[in-house]
Amino acid sequence: MNAVVTLHGLYKDYETDAGPVPALRYLDLSIEAGEFVAIMGPSGSGKSTLMNLLGCLDVATSGEYLLNGRDVGGLSQNELAEVRSSVIGFVFQGFNLLPRASLATNVALPLVYQRVERRARRERAAAILQQVGLGDRLDSLPPRISGGQQQRVAIARALVTNPRLILADEPTGNLDSVTGREIMTLFQRINRDSGISIILVTHDLNVAHYATRLVYLVDGTIQYDGAVAEFHEPAPELP
Repeated sequence: MNAVVTLHGLYKDYETDAGPVPALRYLDLSIEAGEFVAIMGPSGSGKSTLMNLLGCLDVATSGEYLLNGRDVGGLSQNELAEVRSSVIGFVFQGFNLLPRASLATNVALPLVYQRVERRARRERAAAILQQVGLGDRLDSLPPRISGGQQQRVAIARALVTNPRLILADEPTGNLDSVTGREIMTLFQRINRDSGISIILVTHDLNVAHYATRLVYLVDGTIQYDGAVAEFHEPAPELP
């Protein structure tokens, strides 16, 4: 297997009036092609910072980040944008769909930036929507479908460019428990059938159990990295 994500000594701090405050402290992490990894940790542990770095939305203070074998640390903003559009698919808690555009148009949007011809965009979007169970709703508008269906559209949009990696940030956070389980089962199927690596941030251990590996952060460091089934979430500290 080949590593999709490799971190060596990744460090990130933020400047404050009181001086630099570390958010991530010299992380070493490798995620192989086809892995399904959940990231958990208490508030302030560095989960969001790590996801921003993995998604090339921010840059580390120091250390090395290899994405699909490419060192992204020295890339320009335009080069980072190209990496985001071609290698990574994003799924967020909020569905981030255009309310007045059809489902097919929403899914095809990343292909516009890749200058794919209109007919090919439509065909690709239709095929992906079929894959997520919405092949009969191409021309529906997001406000006319359920939250679970909107998240399926967002997942289809993440898949339409054939990414190597999907980053999912609390993707069930706006959904009821039944719909959340359906979405997580869909992620499992995508991971199994396509071999796309998935990195999922969640605060819910029940959601994390859909992954096969768990990385648990505390104060910007990795406190656990292993099988989800063997992890026992620590009790919250008393004030």
